[in-house]
Parts: sequence; structure tokens; C-alpha cells
Amino acid sequence: MLKVSLDDLVGTIALDRYDKRNALSEDLVGRMLRTLDSFADGGIRVVILRAVGTHPIWSAGHDIDELPIAGADPLPYRDPMEVLLRRVRTYPGAVIAMVQGSVWGGACDLVFNCDLVVADESAAFAVTPAKLGVPYSVSGIQYFLSRLPLHIVNELMMTADPISAERALTHGIINRLVPAQDIESITAELAAVIRSRSAESIRAYKEQARLIVEAVPLTAQQAQYIHQLRLDVYSGRDYAEGVLAFEEKRPPDFG
Repeated sequence: MLKVSLDDLVGTIALDRYDKRNALSEDLVGRMLRTLDSFADGGIRVVILRAVGTHPIWSAGHDIDELPIAGADPLPYRDPMEVLLRRVRTYPGAVIAMVQGSVWGGACDLVFNCDLVVADESAAFAVTPAKLGVPYSVSGIQYFLSRLPLHIVNELMMTADPISAERALTHGIINRLVPAQDIESITAELAAVIRSRSAESIRAYKEQARLIVEAVPLTAQQAQYIHQLRLDVYSGRDYAEGVLAFEEKRPPDFG
């Protein structure tokens, strides 16, 4: 499911499950978490997250087959995917996403949570909960709004349609848009530059930036209201219909 390599304190994690379009199953995510823990313990300063080979899809996102039935929160705090996103944000070094192909759903959230993104012209990004009737996680919305203008987040969330690599560059979703034949060398060069800088300075900066981004106070009443909004969605008709339609390979009928 993964190919892992190390080179001078730069670690690479490559998704290798293309028979399932690199869907982020609990097993795959668990392996990624263990690898990140191993990298952190080993003092790996830069992590490159990529997919093996060149395919139309970088990752299809959260494994839909593992979403719970209606009435259960599809993205609880301890969901492995939510744990992975937090681990990427708190990794004590830079995490670079190298993207070739389209990125869907939870994989889009994963890429957005990386510290830097390098992509080629084939990249595209789609956030798809509105196609499944899934309530998006509060932390995910917070992170999107900290990085992107509200109207771009609205488009991603409300249409569930992909944004091209060129538009992603314009809106700051990616750092560098490069030719496909150069993406590996450019990503490696970027990692080498970061590797040569002060690990202590980068670690402190990243943790400070994370805390500042997450410092959005909510009253207890607001937090309860947000929980109720999510409960209403994952207990409602649309979530059940969205998952059923996906399993039956047909467009959902949201009425």
C-alpha cells in the first residue's frame, strides 16, 4: 500500500494502492501514521507525500466503503483520517505534497494540510461531501477558511467540482505548478533547501503557525450548535442516499 524511502533526512511516503485509486482506507492511513511516527522518531526533517507512478487520479479520498451507516458520525474526532490530518499538521518538520493527477474528497483535505504543495498540469482538487450528503468536519472547514478566500471555499464545498491546477496556483492552494517531467527534481530540490535550514527554527515556526490558525474561539453554545448541525446531516436522508447511490454507482437523488 505504501512505498517508503529515506535520503539524507528526507523521507518519502508514496501511495501504492492504485487498484483502489489510492483510496485512504483505515489500513492505509494506519500505515501512514506509523511511518510518520517512525520518521519523527528518526529526526527526518522533510517528508514528501506522493503517489507511485503517473496516473489520472492521485487519490480518490476517504474509502467510501468504510463510511458508517446513517446515524453515526462519518468523521468523528478519532477517525483515522482525522488523526492523520492532525499528525501532518503537527509533524515536527516540513511535509510537502507532490501531486500528479486529480485529488478527491479526504485526499484533498490531506494535501491542503501539507505545508507546501508542488503539482503538475494534471492536478485538480475536488472536495466532495456535497455529493455524498456528508457533513464536513469543523476542523476541516476552519483550516480551509484559514488558507483560502471564502468564495473559493464556498465553490469547493457547494459544487464538489474540481478546481484545475492553474486555478489552484492562482488561489494559493499550491506553491509551484511545474512540468510533469520536472516535478520530481523540483520537489527534491525544494526538500533539500528546507533540509539545509534550521530544523529547530522550522519546528518552532510550524507549531506557532498551527496554534495561531487554530485560535478561533467559540462559545459553548456555538460548539453545541455546530455539533447539532452535523448530527442533523449524518442522521438525515441525504447521507443515507448519498452513500447508497455511491455503492449502486448512480447519481444521488437529493430531492
